[in-house]
Order: sequence, then structure tokens, then C-alpha cells
Amino acid sequence: MAALSITVQRCWQPLSQRLLKDFEKRWSDMPLVMDKWFGVQASVPTVETVEAVTALMSHPAFTLTNPNRVRALVGSFAMNNPVAFHRADGAGYTLLADLVIELNDKNPQVAARLVRHMSRWRRYDENRSALMKAQLERIAAIPAISRDVSEIVNRSLT
Repeated sequence: MAALSITVQRCWQPLSQRLLKDFEKRWSDMPLVMDKWFGVQASVPTVETVEAVTALMSHPAFTLTNPNRVRALVGSFAMNNPVAFHRADGAGYTLLADLVIELNDKNPQVAARLVRHMSRWRRYDENRSALMKAQLERIAAIPAISRDVSEIVNRSLT
């Protein structure tokens, strides 16, 4: 795992892609190990990781019904990847907000936990603050917002 992580984090292509495929093939029947596999990819410090995380959400081993898998992929992305999550165009915030909105009905506790990654929006530069705030306002405006998500979002905005 350490060798895979270092290779992928350093973006040593195409070696990292071969190692990721081999790792997936060897460990695909071990859910906790696959959580690590998702997390390693979500933590790659490049702006392109937003698109990689989006693609990984379509992976057969990924499911929104598994909270550990969601935290491994999206939680790792938001918490461990400031380069991609805080991308200047706000794509990381949009990705997170889209997922929070989707999880609002399915698993409001996980959605609330994820939305916390934008709760300190005032600490960032003007552009990023505005982009995060806009996503929080978008989440706040959903008609059937759960109590868990609403509490975090409204506290963040006030």
C-alpha cells in the first residue's frame, strides 16, 4: 500500500496506472483494501483529480450505499487533497455539493459529514470563499433538506 501510494502521489505515469490496475485485480474481493485503493486515487495532488474522482464514482466497486466507500473516495478527496478540492474554478466544491444533495435522502449523516469540508469557507481567498458559499446556498435551497445537512449548512452560512 505504501509503495502504491507513493508512486501514485508522485504521478509517475504509466507505472502508477499499472500498479493501480494490478492492485485492483489482486484485492478487488477485499472491501476495506479497496477503500484504501479509492482513497489513494482521490488524494493525487493534481487539478485533474476532480475528474478522476467523478470517474471513480462510476466504478463497479463504488456505491453510494456504502458509507465507508463514500468516505474513502469523496472524504479523502475533500480532506486530503487541497490542490484538487480547492481548484480555482470550484469544480471540487461542485462535486462535493452534488454528492451531498444526492446523499441527502439516502444517508443524511454521511452527507452532513461531507458538507463540513466547506463549512470554513470564510477562511479562503475571495474567489474560493464565494464558490464554496454558492454551493452551500445551493444545498440549503434543496426542498427536502435533511435535518442533519440543514444544521451544518445553516450554521456555516450564518
